[in-house]
Amino acid sequence: MERTIIPTADGSVTISIPASGVTYHSKHGAIQESMHVFIGAGLHYIIRKGITHKPLRILEMGFGTGLNALLVLQESIRTGLPVLYESIEAYPLENVVYSRLNYCEQLQAPELQPLFMELHDSSWETTHAITPQFSIVKRNTSLENFSGNSEVDLIFYDAFAPSAQPELWTVNVFKKLYALLSPGGVLTTYCSKGDVRRAMMAAGFSIEKIPGPPGKREMVRAGK
Repeated sequence: MERTIIPTADGSVTISIPASGVTYHSKHGAIQESMHVFIGAGLHYIIRKGITHKPLRILEMGFGTGLNALLVLQESIRTGLPVLYESIEAYPLENVVYSRLNYCEQLQAPELQPLFMELHDSSWETTHAITPQFSIVKRNTSLENFSGNSEVDLIFYDAFAPSAQPELWTVNVFKKLYALLSPGGVLTTYCSKGDVRRAMMAAGFSIEKIPGPPGKREMVRAGK
């Protein structure tokens, strides 16, 4: 599968798959999108709601470029928040690709570059302490084959769009995610299509449409 690195409007890069016409992040700004959808509407929101235990448990669908994990790691370092981060990825990037991603440079945080590489280089299926406060376990599997064995507080749903992967936006998939979410937990995603919202509601989620990142009018925050 050919994957190419392309620039986005905020100066950060993303990955394009020319054969399917999809990108890993918004062309309007990769960092802007992740900060809005997953950090602002997800991490910051759940912190404001009040965390009942530590560490905060995050499940991410689509490790991809590692950008979301990097941004949570940065927040954990900044605030001292303990985080256990679990991420699912069926098709990991090769070193020759992820070593060229410019997120630490664009964040003006060159000190994060070794940690970003560690996020990618760390072995799969094993929990790694990247810092004393932030641990990650990456699952090299599909969501269909993933079996979580503990509840999570926050889900980052960053799968490719329904037009590219319709099988990941069904009622059955959201039922599985709903079962993994702790009471009071939330799922955030950039997608706000009507079919997706209805599938989430059928799975038991309460749906909140909120303003989207640059280039998108709306996004969804779903709660349990």
